[in-house]
Amino acid sequence: MADAEPIAPKRSDLPVRAASAVVMLAVAGLALWRGGLVLDGFVALVGLVVFGEYVRLVARIAPNPAKMSAAVLTGAIYVGWAAFALMVMPVGLMIGILGLVICTDTGAYFTGRALGGPKIAPSISPSKTWAGLAGGMAAAGIWTALATLLGGYLVSAIGPTGPSLGEALRITNVGFAALAGAGLAVVAQAGDFYESWLKRRAGVKDSSRLIPGHGGLFDRVDGLLPVAIVVGTLWAMGA
Repeated sequence: MADAEPIAPKRSDLPVRAASAVVMLAVAGLALWRGGLVLDGFVALVGLVVFGEYVRLVARIAPNPAKMSAAVLTGAIYVGWAAFALMVMPVGLMIGILGLVICTDTGAYFTGRALGGPKIAPSISPSKTWAGLAGGMAAAGIWTALATLLGGYLVSAIGPTGPSLGEALRITNVGFAALAGAGLAVVAQAGDFYESWLKRRAGVKDSSRLIPGHGGLFDRVDGLLPVAIVVGTLWAMGA
């Protein structure tokens, strides 16, 4: 009887994920740096790809053409509204919500891994815990508070007394900003759960295989979409 062949150890996809992340950050950073039509075109292109991935998911779910049409229309409104909000808001605000979503995901990941505990909705997203949500909210709140304070500090720099941390604290409401950031973290996680629910129903792990090690663009911006809608709409209303 021949000896059994040794099983090759499973290779880590961390190098591929890291390389893909660097490329994504470089492309997004270049678009933000150029601004204007370049940034708008980049957001529009990402929105079109995300919408295509959304349609791919619902095509595996919808049982008939009528429900497929309704799902496609819903996706067009959802993705289109978020993309339009990103295109019309100031670049500084866009950077702020990008940082908020990144902080939410990072805080939730590390807190959830460290503390574990009860799952939020194991049938939809088995890895997400209440502890992770709390960590994401805390990280987002800290980010928003610091970003608001930095904005106040830059505004104080154009005043007669020059840049002043005390003046920045006086003209901003850091506490409210922290609470708003924590609330938006919940919105971001809701977007994540929505996409997870779609993938679960469609029976797929990722929205596509576009990005090596990361899946599709929808997988990367699922939390950003609802945050962009909420923040962009409030900004347009002057809130």
